[in-house]
Amino acid sequence: MQSVTELFHEQIEVKKSTFIGYLTPLSQIDTLYERLKEEHPKARHIVWAKRYLNEYQQIVENSSDDGEPKGTSGPPVLNVMRGSNLIECAILIVRYFGGIKLGTGGLVRAYSSCAKAVIDRADLQLFEARHSVRFFTRYTLVARFEHFLKHEGIPFPKREYEGEGIVWELNLSERESASFLAFASSYERDGFHLMG
Repeated sequence: MQSVTELFHEQIEVKKSTFIGYLTPLSQIDTLYERLKEEHPKARHIVWAKRYLNEYQQIVENSSDDGEPKGTSGPPVLNVMRGSNLIECAILIVRYFGGIKLGTGGLVRAYSSCAKAVIDRADLQLFEARHSVRFFTRYTLVARFEHFLKHEGIPFPKREYEGEGIVWELNLSERESASFLAFASSYERDGFHLMG
C-alpha cells in the first residue's frame, strides 16, 4: 500500500470544464475541504474520496458526488485510489463547469483522469500500518529508552510523568515494534513493563 505525507495538486481541462485535483494525507481532509470552499466559491462541485484503516486494520472507504449525478464522480475517484493501492489519504476534486455537458460517461472519465493525474504528480510513500504501544519505565531507565528511540529514528512519544516513573505511548510500525520489544524486554527486571 502507498500513501502521501504532504499535499499535491494537478489540474486538467475537459471540454472547457476545469478539474483541480488534490491528494492529501487523511488528517488534513477537513481543513483542506473548508479551504477549497473558500478559495473556489464559484466552483460547482467539490467531489471527494478517501480510504483509511480502522482500529482493526480493515480498509474503510467513503466518497461524495457533491451534487454531480449519482456515481459519476466520487466512486470513480475511489476506484482510481483502489487501483493505485492508496491508503490513509483522500482526493478532493474541484470542478468549474465550462458550459458543455459531459454526460455520465464523460464525467466518470474526467474525474478518473483528474485523480490519475494528481496521483502521477505525487511523491507516493510506502505505507506501513502503525499501532500504539503503551509502557511504563522507572525514571532510572529514561535515558536508555530515549537513546534507543533517537538511535532508531522513532519520534519521541507522548509521556505522562508519575511518581515512580513515566508512562510512554509510541506509534510503531511492525519492524519498529519488533526492534523495540527486543530492546525493552531486557529491562523488565529494572522497571519496564507493557501496559494494556
